[in-house]
Amino acid sequence: MTIEISNESGIAVDEAVLLRLTERNLAELHVSADADVAILLVDEGAMEALHVQWMDEPGPTDVLSFPMDELRPGTEDAPTPPGLLGDIVLCPQVAETQAVAAHHSTKDELIMLTTHGLLHLLGFDHATADEEREMFGLQKDLIAGFQAAERRRHRA
Repeated sequence: MTIEISNESGIAVDEAVLLRLTERNLAELHVSADADVAILLVDEGAMEALHVQWMDEPGPTDVLSFPMDELRPGTEDAPTPPGLLGDIVLCPQVAETQAVAAHHSTKDELIMLTTHGLLHLLGFDHATADEEREMFGLQKDLIAGFQAAERRRHRA
């Protein structure tokens, strides 16, 4: 599995946390070890340009996902085939603003946004109430599992 992280945002981000998070989430979702994903962190100007270009909406956003091979989560018996999962683009500046409003750390916001973006790469959406319930429930479970793993890691 290749997970490429590139930080062009000008903001220091714990890339090792995002790497561990993405590795764990992909394993939990039974995605092939030969799947590739890229995570790009950009500043507000770059994010706004992407937001306008791809979503036709003004202003920077927190996360955008660009799926490539339309891979879906697998199962333990039938993992997702190898392929190019796609790109997740994050804006740490927007994440920081949202983190303050949500009363948690920017790191926690980036964990949530990375997980959210990954789920979009795997075909999840939140356009309907049922889709939202499914996606956000899975997102919550993945984040809780990651946080528990991180606590165990720090105790070891």
